[in-house]
Amino acid sequence: MEDIINKAKMWLSEIFDAETRQEIQELITTNSEDLSDRFYKNLEFGTGGMRGIVGAGTNRINKYTLGKATQGLSNYLHKTTSKKELKVAIGYDCRHDSKWLAKIVADVLSANNIQVFIFEDLRPTPELSFAVNHLGCDVGIVLTASHNPPEYNGYKVYWTDGGQIVPPQDHGIIDNVNSLNYSDINFNAKENLITTIGKEVDEAFWQASLQNGTFNVKGRKDLKIVFTSLHGTSIKLIPEVLKRAGYTQVHIVEEQAEPDGSFPTVKSPNPEEPEALQLAVDLANNLDADIVLGTDPDSDRIGIAVRDLEGNMKLLNGNQTMSVMTDFLINDWKKQGKLNGKQFVGSTIVSTNLVNEIADSYGVETKVGLTGFKWIAKMIKDHPNQEFIGGGEESFGYMVGDFVRDKDAVTSALLACEIASEAKNNGSSFYHELLQLYTKHHFYKEHLISLVKKGMDGAQQIKQMMVDLRNNPLTEIDGVQVKYLFDYHTSIQKNIITGEETKIEIPKSNVLIYETIDGSKIAARPSGTEPKIKFYISVKIGLSKIEDAKNTEATLDEKIKRIIKDLKL
Repeated sequence: MEDIINKAKMWLSEIFDAETRQEIQELITTNSEDLSDRFYKNLEFGTGGMRGIVGAGTNRINKYTLGKATQGLSNYLHKTTSKKELKVAIGYDCRHDSKWLAKIVADVLSANNIQVFIFEDLRPTPELSFAVNHLGCDVGIVLTASHNPPEYNGYKVYWTDGGQIVPPQDHGIIDNVNSLNYSDINFNAKENLITTIGKEVDEAFWQASLQNGTFNVKGRKDLKIVFTSLHGTSIKLIPEVLKRAGYTQVHIVEEQAEPDGSFPTVKSPNPEEPEALQLAVDLANNLDADIVLGTDPDSDRIGIAVRDLEGNMKLLNGNQTMSVMTDFLINDWKKQGKLNGKQFVGSTIVSTNLVNEIADSYGVETKVGLTGFKWIAKMIKDHPNQEFIGGGEESFGYMVGDFVRDKDAVTSALLACEIASEAKNNGSSFYHELLQLYTKHHFYKEHLISLVKKGMDGAQQIKQMMVDLRNNPLTEIDGVQVKYLFDYHTSIQKNIITGEETKIEIPKSNVLIYETIDGSKIAARPSGTEPKIKFYISVKIGLSKIEDAKNTEATLDEKIKRIIKDLKL
């Protein structure tokens, strides 16, 4: 504890403003338990950048931790480029602290002679990714904590291609950040280098979204849509893009339409959670709507609910959505005669293998990367001689084409409606199209368990859980023999049966995946942005006809329950 107090006392110096010093002094005086969590480590970049609770301290999002990150980024840019004029675009979401933190970031960049383009108001994250390329910027930054609770905020950095930073840039930036003291931050803004942007970028984004997200479908005016922004940024773009595409029956959940960082109508503004979309589903039932669309606060994730075979609204998971979207996109390329063996789709190591089966049936490659959309964006950059069709991940994210280099709930919402319109016009439905994929390939069912482990003790527990799984590998799961263990930390794929080992040719990450002889997969992965360890369970079985879907799903659900019991989760 003495070490924690000494670290905290450093924040009482004149380097820090009076408000910060007062906040820290009160914590020291009252011997607050919160002090340890604020100073036991430095906030670090994870798979989604930098994310944490807002407040004073080294393990918090504040003027100084973001200032230091931005100063380090500025130093890195000046060291690694010979360009005389550097440009950075900045966006931010609806959170209470996002706007003033975005201005702090803009001030530091301008103080370092970097030209800044900052949005006039909150905007979706995919628009920031788009703006980097549209404005010819070297870097993009967005202030957001995605779907985290209201007390969180975050900082994501995008590179010149509009994708989030990956090696070697991420390590280079982090090294520069870590070499700094807080006294090295230059907060003295040069206002003449800061330009406000807004409607002109909106217009360009709408045009690009329509170009990439609309297809030759019929029945748009007959599709009844319910949309909720969950108090976030998507209200700025999605209603307008749907209107421009020709959708006339768009019903907005008004209680959630006003941007509000407190997210007053939901426990969590996460479209992965059924509770978050309950108001939208209720409205859909009242209106007899065909589809529900809901986005997280920064509008990169999308939740979709559709009518099942019995007419009930069913919330799809990210694996199901990405499977239907991927099949639709590849099939459209096929109908246009554009498939020539040089195309690919993107996925991640914890996402459904159904996407791989779908792509393979068309002769299209599936590139699989680590969790996080920055790796899908990197695939596009690393393979310029191939064409990217689309890509997604299980956590409710999808990207249509490459005009945005991050998951994009705006264009994905449009694509979902195009699929639903065409299906309805043909006497089918979005859900029926999913079941058709199950009969053609396999019925896949996935389940995610997230265990929250907060603070120093929690971090140690998560670390130990991974050590135990790594050092004492499972040999059976649900009575079925484990065939492979993929250890992405050591980059080794081991055949448990034969002992044969092969090298995994993607970057290292603290992820373990078990695969059984019947194709079941169990992945364990500590979150890069939250105090959680996540377990991803995937099981599959053949489906001979759609009429058997309900019983088949029940069989898979029981298998998942047994696996959870086996793993003692």
